[in-house]
Amino acid sequence: MAPDPTIMQAVEQLGYRVTVGDVVAQAGLNVNLAQPGLLALAADSGAHLQVAETGDIVYLFPKNFRGILRNKFLRLRLKEWWQKIWGILFYLIRISFGIILIASIALIFVTIAIILFTATSSGDGSSNSRSSRHGGDGGGMAFMPYFWFGPDLFWFFDPNYDQYSRRRQVSSPEGNNKMNFLQAVFSFIFGDGNPNANLEEQRWQDIAKVIRNNQGAVTAEQIAPYLDNLGEGYSREYEDYMLPVLSRFNGLPQVSPEGDIVYHFPELQTTARQRNSQPVAAYLREQPWRFSEADSGQIMTSAGLGIVNIVGALVLGSMLKGKVAAQLGGLVAFVKSIYWLLLGYGSAFLTIPLVRYFWIQWKNSQIEARNQKRQERAVFLNQANTALQKKLAYAHQFAAQNVISNDDLAYTTETDLLEQEIANSAKINEEWQRRLNQNGS
Repeated sequence: MAPDPTIMQAVEQLGYRVTVGDVVAQAGLNVNLAQPGLLALAADSGAHLQVAETGDIVYLFPKNFRGILRNKFLRLRLKEWWQKIWGILFYLIRISFGIILIASIALIFVTIAIILFTATSSGDGSSNSRSSRHGGDGGGMAFMPYFWFGPDLFWFFDPNYDQYSRRRQVSSPEGNNKMNFLQAVFSFIFGDGNPNANLEEQRWQDIAKVIRNNQGAVTAEQIAPYLDNLGEGYSREYEDYMLPVLSRFNGLPQVSPEGDIVYHFPELQTTARQRNSQPVAAYLREQPWRFSEADSGQIMTSAGLGIVNIVGALVLGSMLKGKVAAQLGGLVAFVKSIYWLLLGYGSAFLTIPLVRYFWIQWKNSQIEARNQKRQERAVFLNQANTALQKKLAYAHQFAAQNVISNDDLAYTTETDLLEQEIANSAKINEEWQRRLNQNGS
């Protein structure tokens, strides 16, 4: 069984000495998955087992357990290698769209310049003047002065741009997180991914923390601010939405004399050390989608270059229909053969962000509606009425925290069993004496 990265991370965060309940509460994992996963990780990494007199088990991991596993599992080494390679590949993919944009603009305007130069050198001044006024064989020359931006179009190749970028990063509150221009082009077209990609992971972590903070006993109203789709009618009244929580954390429903249901989670009541309440948000809040993580200047520049690209492609298209372009070969012939690719790229460069912008508005309206519902449940919990207060009080009866300290251990695999018996001889004699007194009475 391959080690679970989530369990490995939880073990590190908890200080390498954990119970199943600790890992479940930290990572929000399913109890039925966490227990065998933790046992497999302990076996593979050479961890020690500490067994309390109550039968509860604490796993004590070596601090270099990742190194032990890395040497043991070729799969982990290959995965780490691929992650590094993919990081480089994805960076190249991101900047490729900016490079293609620059190459497209360069091809378009260089081709236009070649056609203009050829048309100008093939006739006299008067014919050139007429051609300039009426379009002539150049097929669009009159538009060229208006759309010609010269070398400033490629300002991002300026040797001093790196210094300019560093000055912007110093003054920017985001510091080194600022994108370079080529990355910003990708961000402008496709965005920067789902801001709620780890929402489910965060949901279960928050629920586990709420249960742990309430010492393993909660009501449905305490969990509802972190859930969606609570159902309607009888389904909601009978709290069917709590079933996935019970299944994941091995919980048990308890019914009060008044008929209220509370939920008891014994696995989350056992811990390897005394722990204070962990901070947790009042409700699960989804983050709104952003059009782009690039700054406004980079977005405007990307959009501006996209407009230059599509307008240049349209001008070039009209010029390629002229007699001069038809007689030319070389670069002009090559650009003519891929003209529809250039035009298609230029159109998609502006169409995709436009469609994405309206999609984001619709998506964010849904996110805000879900956040509003969760917030209302959190407000209801904070302003608990008399019935809910009684329900919370009943749940508190099942609250407990079982801390397994070194004094509670019956034995541990860290040392030989005989050495442990000698070290604990006084404790063993005391236990035998207590049992004899009980039998005698």
